[in-house]
Amino acid sequence: MLGEIALYAFAVLVLTGVFLTFFFVPSSAETIYRGNYSPLDGEPVSAAFASAVALSFDVPAGLLMRQTHHWAALIFVAAIAAHLLRVFFTGAFRRPRDVNWLVGVTLLALVLLTSFVGYSMSDDLLSGTGLRIAYSVVESVPVVGVWLAFLLFGGEFPSDLMVPRFFVAHVLLFPAALVALISLHMAILVRQRHTQFPGPGHTEHNVVGSRLWPGYAARTMALFGYVAGTALTLGGLVQINPIWLYGPYDPAQVTTPAAADWYLAWADGILRLSPPLEFRMFGYLVPSQFLPGLVLAVALLGLYAWPFLEARLTRDRGPRHLLDRPRDHPMRVGVGVAALTAFVVLTAAGSNDVIAFLLEVPVTSVTSALQALVLTLPWVTGATAYWVARALRDRPGSSLGSLSLSDVRSSARPASRSGIPAARGEAPVASDAAVELWQRAGEGWR
Repeated sequence: MLGEIALYAFAVLVLTGVFLTFFFVPSSAETIYRGNYSPLDGEPVSAAFASAVALSFDVPAGLLMRQTHHWAALIFVAAIAAHLLRVFFTGAFRRPRDVNWLVGVTLLALVLLTSFVGYSMSDDLLSGTGLRIAYSVVESVPVVGVWLAFLLFGGEFPSDLMVPRFFVAHVLLFPAALVALISLHMAILVRQRHTQFPGPGHTEHNVVGSRLWPGYAARTMALFGYVAGTALTLGGLVQINPIWLYGPYDPAQVTTPAAADWYLAWADGILRLSPPLEFRMFGYLVPSQFLPGLVLAVALLGLYAWPFLEARLTRDRGPRHLLDRPRDHPMRVGVGVAALTAFVVLTAAGSNDVIAFLLEVPVTSVTSALQALVLTLPWVTGATAYWVARALRDRPGSSLGSLSLSDVRSSARPASRSGIPAARGEAPVASDAAVELWQRAGEGWR
């Protein structure tokens, strides 16, 4: 029910967002803050920053709503990411659900953009630093970069139109697009039905599940309560994004150490690890920020292309309604684990200054170590996951804890590539055979 968690987090975002809209002032005009936060009382700040601080200290339940909104956004992104991983590793993206995979990837990209724009509207020093970086990446696009940056940000950074433009996008355009994508995603799901793992009575032509009423309805409404309660509990007890500590945005200043939210830290990590390479293309200077931005675009395109790439490599283009166990597709497992490893290393790189501060070592040393890790560690973990998945595939009744090093080695022998290792004296399974396995309590595997 990962998709339901994402849906209910979005509902919490809408409800808390409506409350925040009543008090937030989307303007970069200078004003004097007058409120309960004494360190800023009487200081000149932007109207957006002043209203966000007032929400935190002067509006009843304002801080609860601000922090609940932020925590719900994190839950929303995490649930979508976990849902995407489940779909990827179980092969639920194959035909006829490849279209829904494309909708889901678009939804994930839009959620990341919406979240970034949302926490950038408060016009504090940390979010302003992130916006300046984003502006530089957009501006680095050859030929159209400057025009595109002016279009999105309303002029040269920092523009007076930036906050109002982000506000309109965050509360109107992006939510409307999210509602449309979620509705399309669910409509396709209802039309195609849920996928299911192989088991007794499960075939490619039926769906075995629970009735909508009352069983599923009771569970899903309880889940909504859990998600809303978790977001409200975190919003009330766990501080997040204390903009009053960062202060208002000033183009002449920058926060340090600074770290983005986890779902964007990997993008910041790419920028921090990339070497300062500049070159000319057709007479145009391509700044160093362009290549990291290109890596982000390639990663997104890779997610879009994966269902069609796998179908081409495996020559499996038929409709599939039964899920795979991950071990049955070692190559998919290897690619997925390698990508997750790169994500973790890049996320750590997004906090290289924080790591250097905590370890009391030069930040250049931390950056060099992370550069070496991002180039080598994904290959190591991906290859390890590939061979372990092959060993588990060759031993259908085995668990990960029961594998030995010799089992992994034997799975690499040519005789085992079509099924159970020949070294065990068992007949290998033909590569084109369809084998279903399931487990019953007290009976073992069938």
